[in-house]
Amino acid sequence: MDRLIIPGVSAPIWTKRFREWAADKRGVAAVEFAMIAIPFFFLIFGLLEICVLFIMSAVLENGLNEAARGIRTGELQSGEDFDRDAFEDIVCSRIFDMFECKGKIQLDVKSFDDFGTATDPMPLDADGNLDTTGFEFDPGGRDDIVVVRAFYEWDLITPIMSAPLANMSDNRHLLQATVVFRNEPF
Repeated sequence: MDRLIIPGVSAPIWTKRFREWAADKRGVAAVEFAMIAIPFFFLIFGLLEICVLFIMSAVLENGLNEAARGIRTGELQSGEDFDRDAFEDIVCSRIFDMFECKGKIQLDVKSFDDFGTATDPMPLDADGNLDTTGFEFDPGGRDDIVVVRAFYEWDLITPIMSAPLANMSDNRHLLQATVVFRNEPF
């Protein structure tokens, strides 16, 4: 629809200024960045949180696997001072000081007669806390089936963005590593 233009009569001053303001392109990049900055940073920090969890889980898994080799071969059982604390020291020495391990890692070492009975439930209670009441330290003897589990309560870095990653109370994630093997005939 065409507008009626009357010669000699100008448009109101506010419409003229509005048109000038709408045509002004200065600051467009800043406005566009402000619109996408929050979702962008949510994605970046969420991705970093997942990467850190993956790396720490891999480090814990590797450290436990390397430490459990001493149980599997019978080398650790033949030592005089081999107990839960000594095994914790061995596990903590194998995680490259990536996180504070001593006194914070929970270990569960159990021996079984066969692989069919070698099951343990997830040790989280209804409130989302680690329940260590059923944890043991029994590295077994020759030809025993041994399940070695390690648990570490990881505090998530980004509280709001990492809420879906929290599987414990207080915005924490339980890192778990498990090694199952049959002891060698030492």
